[in-house]
Amino acid sequence: MKSFIILLLTCLPSIVFGQDISAEHYKTYNTSTQKPATIADIINQTNKADVLFFGEEHNDSTAHYLEYILFKGLAEKYPHQTALSMEMFQTDCQLVLNEYLNGLIREKNMISDARAWPNYTDYRPLVELAKSNQLAVIAANAPTRYTNMVTRNGLNSLQLLSTQAKSYLAPLPIDTATGAYYDKFVKAMGGHGAMAGMQLYQSQNLWDATMGWSIAQFFKTHPNFKILQLNGGFHSEEKQGVVNQLKKYAPNVRILTIAAYNDSNPNNPDWVKYKQLADYIILTDPELAKN
Repeated sequence: MKSFIILLLTCLPSIVFGQDISAEHYKTYNTSTQKPATIADIINQTNKADVLFFGEEHNDSTAHYLEYILFKGLAEKYPHQTALSMEMFQTDCQLVLNEYLNGLIREKNMISDARAWPNYTDYRPLVELAKSNQLAVIAANAPTRYTNMVTRNGLNSLQLLSTQAKSYLAPLPIDTATGAYYDKFVKAMGGHGAMAGMQLYQSQNLWDATMGWSIAQFFKTHPNFKILQLNGGFHSEEKQGVVNQLKKYAPNVRILTIAAYNDSNPNNPDWVKYKQLADYIILTDPELAKN
């Protein structure tokens, strides 16, 4: 039984994605032309981009498959100059993640000690691809204990943290931009009455800023790399959120955005809805099983 489990873990990437998701289950579009595109088209455009944002719905199996295909294509086009950045790991877990990527610790220890998400199997093929190709994986997200701290007590409470704790976050003070992103956040939360103050929005900005800062720090020391950032779609739609924060820390970075959505009518996109959300949109089949 033990040997079977080891074999299963070793082969998991091919098991998860062994049954290629047919192209009939998703449709990719270039939003500037409003015409169909392919993952290869996106990769071919990366000579004009440093960071690719992939905004996902976290339970979308098709999106996870396409993230893997995109990362694999980037690694093949830019060998040893491709990196993966993930909302799904927090900055204080970078050491643990690096130990696993370098073959020093077991996967089960990485999963527990790096606080991998419950659906880590969805992202495992990408991490394993990075591990086998000796590619960096950036644990980009702010530790949950600090976003919770802000939700309870506001951004100023972070000033009470130790120097080491602050090193896991974007530099303080965090910029909490108002305007379109704030209005969108309020609407998503159900209005001002559901927010009970600004703390929730401040937490969102800490989240965004720390991911942007994590990417910027890597980019500054690896200027010729292509970085694929995975995050929930809200964080990068309309080039707001993390994208906007990244531009503050690395003004010259070139950005390409992708966003995936379930849509029962992928052959006839609602361009009023989708046109401004990303440079490329991927409409996926809502009938496929969710993770």
